Amino acid sequence: MNATPPATGSLAETVAEHLGTDFRAQVFRRTHHVIVGAVADPTAVVSFAALNDIIANHRLEPPRLRLSQAGDALPQHRYAIAQTGRRNVVWHKIQPVELHKRLAEGSTLVLDAIDELCPPVGALAAQIERTLRTGVQVNAYASWTAAEGFGTHWDDHDVVVVQIEGAKRWKIYGPTRLHPTYRDVQDPEVPTGDPIDEFVLHPGDMLYLPRGHWHAVTASEGVRSLHLTCGLQTTTGAELIVWIADQLRELDVVRADLPQFDSDGAQAEYLARLQKELTALLDRPNLLPDFFAHRDVTDPGRLAPSLPYLSGLPSEPDVTVRLLTPRAHLDGHGAAVRLRAGGQSWEFAGAARPVLEALLMCAPFTLGELATRAGLLVSDVAGLVGELVEHQVAAVNAPTYRREIA
Repeated sequence: MNATPPATGSLAETVAEHLGTDFRAQVFRRTHHVIVGAVADPTAVVSFAALNDIIANHRLEPPRLRLSQAGDALPQHRYAIAQTGRRNVVWHKIQPVELHKRLAEGSTLVLDAIDELCPPVGALAAQIERTLRTGVQVNAYASWTAAEGFGTHWDDHDVVVVQIEGAKRWKIYGPTRLHPTYRDVQDPEVPTGDPIDEFVLHPGDMLYLPRGHWHAVTASEGVRSLHLTCGLQTTTGAELIVWIADQLRELDVVRADLPQFDSDGAQAEYLARLQKELTALLDRPNLLPDFFAHRDVTDPGRLAPSLPYLSGLPSEPDVTVRLLTPRAHLDGHGAAVRLRAGGQSWEFAGAARPVLEALLMCAPFTLGELATRAGLLVSDVAGLVGELVEHQVAAVNAPTYRREIA
């Protein structure tokens, strides 16, 4: 087992430290990696008490909330009953006694996108996204027995796992097909033989597992288990090709109809012209950095309203604001700076840089705190942030959420 010793500091510092430069250079998308004691107080992120609250106070239809056993989803009627409201809206209400029975029998409880429902988990997702520059969705898994909820399986995206309570035994078998994808031409073969690694995650431990690595997971240590799985959005050559095609649409040869009924010579001439343009673009310096920047600055984040403020922010120092896009870019120095986020771009005076740098942390700040950082009037900061709120990349009093993986 490849393990890293415990870390100290805040959750943000821990994520930045363990998923930072060394991790990206030596581990990321290469091999599984265990970080012992990565989160000092994991129940501050989520807990069984928080899970109870979410289940009790939200209408969570499958597959958002589901029970899984041996890789199959249990029928919903085994732990919930249909309810019909006065407006003929039907939803399924969890029956706690039946839910408890199914979990005691060996089912695993799965709650998808818990980052949308629990702000501390949303903050964890945002920190991972800022560090690894990719979209993140967090699912919660809870189990009470040694029965496998999913059997030996692989995922089509990398995951960062955080053990919250109890213990979970992991068996890692490695990949049988390199870089498998959701839309693939071939399924990976089921692994044979013994696992290449086996270990137990305890509260606060973190695991990184690349996509395609077969694994089996059980709560076999005689204690219940609650863990989070942070799924990382993939960015493959397929996405690059789609972006390149969009870049080439400015050319006549790309926009033109294909020479379907022309002679063989004319068709060959067309393909030669197309190949020339494509080769020229592939040879362009900084092609990949430009593509990655495009992915960052066009990510919409998670939209959030700014009630009660319908038209502009008041110049009140206690109003709390937050950027909604963890992968925004800030460029320029001196007299002018440029912020790119949510598919949009703004030019601000250089004096606004301290405000924008703070917002890029994706943490909540009051207008007063931002004004103090920059030495500006609260009214100036309210005008700046109000512009971002109007264009849906910032919000007032917004919890730290992430949107689903595309």
